[in-house]
Amino acid sequence: MTARPAPAPAAAAARPDAATPAAAAREALGWLHTARFLTTAAQLHQLPALAVPEIAFVGRSNAGKSTAINTLTQQTQLAFASRKPGRTQHINLFALGRQGGTDAVLADLPGYGYAAVPLADKQRWQRVMANYLVTRENLAAVVMLCDPRHGLQELDEILLEVIRPRVEQGLPFLILLTKADKLNRSEQARALQIARLQAGGGSVMLFSAPKRQGVEDAATWLRAVVDAAANPSDAA
Repeated sequence: MTARPAPAPAAAAARPDAATPAAAAREALGWLHTARFLTTAAQLHQLPALAVPEIAFVGRSNAGKSTAINTLTQQTQLAFASRKPGRTQHINLFALGRQGGTDAVLADLPGYGYAAVPLADKQRWQRVMANYLVTRENLAAVVMLCDPRHGLQELDEILLEVIRPRVEQGLPFLILLTKADKLNRSEQARALQIARLQAGGGSVMLFSAPKRQGVEDAATWLRAVVDAAANPSDAA
């Protein structure tokens, strides 16, 4: 199953309805709401070759990744949230684009690090994810989900090292500190400060699905990434 390409989206500055931050956020959220299931793959070779920008969502199994994707797309069951984190071991692709076209894809990668998953499965999926992040040609950005109460852990730092060469070459990278509503203001500020030191050139945002904190900022960031990937001369 392959995506049906749509004309490249115009840069945000060229859209009259995106002239202000609030309008840009509304436009970005409306665009994300077009998300629909494209395909699922258990192995890298099963992924379709796509020409449109692809944004990968990664994170530990209990970091709130599915909830974040569902919140950003304003859909309750787009990304599957298992009752047993870490049991979903497929790469799921979701197409974005109005009127049935596809101008970008979200890739929901399996959560990693959950103790209930057998060690062999963990290691296999760590290899699959590393290979995906290194070799996926149309990868336009990576969004890492992290619970700020625990901070970046060993597997998160390993993943950062995997993508570091691509980030240094210009790949946009965002750490979303999920479940921010579990922290008070001073704890949020400290979590932001620490994550920014660890991000290695990436962006960091606080995010809370129940409070809708950071939702508009994250949506705007995602839209801007796709615009820049589709119009590299404008982003230069």
